[in-house]
Amino acid sequence: MTTHTLSPARQDSYGTEPGDPDRAVKIGGVGERLESEQVTRFVRDALAGADVDGKSVCLVVPDGTRTCPLPLLMRATHEVLAGRATKVTVVIALGTHQGMSDEHLARHLGYRVGELDQTYPGWAVVNHESWLPETFTTLGTIGAERLAELTGGLLTDTSVQVKINRHVAEADVTIVVGPVFPHEVVGFSGGNKYFFPGVSGQELIDLSHWVGALITSAAMIGSRGVTPVRALINEAATLIPAQRLALCLVVASGTDTLHAAAFGTPEDAWAACAAVSAETHVSYRDRPVRRVLSIMPTKYEDIWTAAKGFYKLEPIVADGGEVIIYAPHITEVSAMHPHITEIGYHNRDYFVGQWDRFSDQPWGDLAHSTHLRGQGTWDLEHGERNRVTVTLATGIPEDVVRSINLNYLDPATVDIEAYQADPDTFVEPHAGEVLYRLRPGPTGGDGEPDGRQPATTGLDG
Repeated sequence: MTTHTLSPARQDSYGTEPGDPDRAVKIGGVGERLESEQVTRFVRDALAGADVDGKSVCLVVPDGTRTCPLPLLMRATHEVLAGRATKVTVVIALGTHQGMSDEHLARHLGYRVGELDQTYPGWAVVNHESWLPETFTTLGTIGAERLAELTGGLLTDTSVQVKINRHVAEADVTIVVGPVFPHEVVGFSGGNKYFFPGVSGQELIDLSHWVGALITSAAMIGSRGVTPVRALINEAATLIPAQRLALCLVVASGTDTLHAAAFGTPEDAWAACAAVSAETHVSYRDRPVRRVLSIMPTKYEDIWTAAKGFYKLEPIVADGGEVIIYAPHITEVSAMHPHITEIGYHNRDYFVGQWDRFSDQPWGDLAHSTHLRGQGTWDLEHGERNRVTVTLATGIPEDVVRSINLNYLDPATVDIEAYQADPDTFVEPHAGEVLYRLRPGPTGGDGEPDGRQPATTGLDG
């Protein structure tokens, strides 16, 4: 076991140099709202110069848990690729999320069920089926020494095999099309993250998420520049044999409106949009609140995905406060990771302090557990102590909720108007995409509530 000390939450940059936003082709910016005609013209012009003639193309796009005007973007992309690319395969970057149904795919991409070929002639659309071994091809291995460099010493004696969806590996050109938001594991989502973990094998998913968990979500989320996890996925992306391009986007949360778009390499396009996202998807408050009511949209179908309602609001909650995740439509903890109900939800130190008990558990599950449980401590004398209370007001039965170390609230008793009228409660009506923080000042000095812990503990594999 090793230890590694990071500076307190939200360093401006970790690891290697970021992409260069000035190399990307850009449109829009902070506070702008692009018309659909502008977006269509931008996509056409950007892709017109791409080297796709006579080549096979793989488009990697987000699933339904990300806000994105995909029908608009896909129509423009189809128009400019038609007659040029020999083959186009659209892969839904599910990571380990459950597959999208035919009906959901049709709504998501903008065609009628059964009429894919009429809307996008010549295109194939497939889910990333992480549950099938034949989905993947192996690209190589990132060795222990290089992994230690990329993670700043958090992991020192483990290596990781890099696997990816075979459609990506077998294409001549692969193009990411997707939004950029603050993210709990990598700092800001988008770019190469659509490859890893979007369409990658479990090995890198588990390792990258655990690296993020060691740093902690509170320290990682909204961190600018190349974080250790971003450095890791950028390194893995260099093993992809296809030419890599990206159309990155900054979307007005909960809408189909775009603030900005950028096209170029995944590194450059991501850097351009991450800078805009940092000024768009982060909302500041002057003082902490005692309680947050996070109202989750129905696109989040289980707690695995709806956990965003916690970690994007937790930074504005005072020590000893509470985050309520209100989602009556959610009836299960995780469709694809039922094992999380056995592990339960605990802070990072709970796992690190008892690593002999948990090292053989899926590291991605451990990471997800810490993301929803938040900041806290654990030791043999005092046990687990957490900074805030996490309460589920969902369709999950009370006995299940309490068994996973979370508080239960009957969703039928939730009076949204009463919470809105309570000066000690902040209500977010569309939780999951906007990150809330405190302004720097006497509440915490660095913008964090008093008592926020820096990330100080790591361990090897």
